[in-house]
Amino acid sequence: MSKSIKNMTLSAMFMAIGIVLPFLTGQIPRIGNMLLPMHIPVFLCGLICGWQYGAVVGFVLPLLRSSLFGMPVLFPTASAMAFELMTYGLVAGLLYHRSRWQCIIALYRSVVAAMLSGRVVWGIVQIIFLGIGGNAFTWQAFMAGAFLNAIPGIVLQLVLIPTVMVALNRTGLVKFRKHQAAQAESAR
Repeated sequence: MSKSIKNMTLSAMFMAIGIVLPFLTGQIPRIGNMLLPMHIPVFLCGLICGWQYGAVVGFVLPLLRSSLFGMPVLFPTASAMAFELMTYGLVAGLLYHRSRWQCIIALYRSVVAAMLSGRVVWGIVQIIFLGIGGNAFTWQAFMAGAFLNAIPGIVLQLVLIPTVMVALNRTGLVKFRKHQAAQAESAR
């Protein structure tokens, strides 16, 4: 199987997981919103398939889910989430695949950088979208939406994503990569 077919298939699987996962937490909206269930498959897609696939899955997922189920609400929530999740998939995938070593440290660096940049992008998009509607997006609203209310989801992501990646490495499905120079020396 070619690499692009494999990545497209995995991306479709991550898209399906992202559509279904919110049903598990959605029965209790307050908890479901705090656990950020659509974020996890987007991060994994970017890390496993690459930034291009992670970005596309991240952008399409909230819009598709909104179109199919009406949740999240298309504007401004799903529309802003599309840019946020696109940034997660893009930054996590790009940083992780450009790391000298693909290891747990590189994984955490990539995920944390993606979390921060995605939340900044979400804030900028919220300012634009709410400004169009004549509403203000305050610093307090940004901090609450991007960080304070999201603490359970952030903790879940920082535990679950590395756990999944380590499990995939141990099974050999997705191997951590060492620096090419170290590999060349060990091959001699």
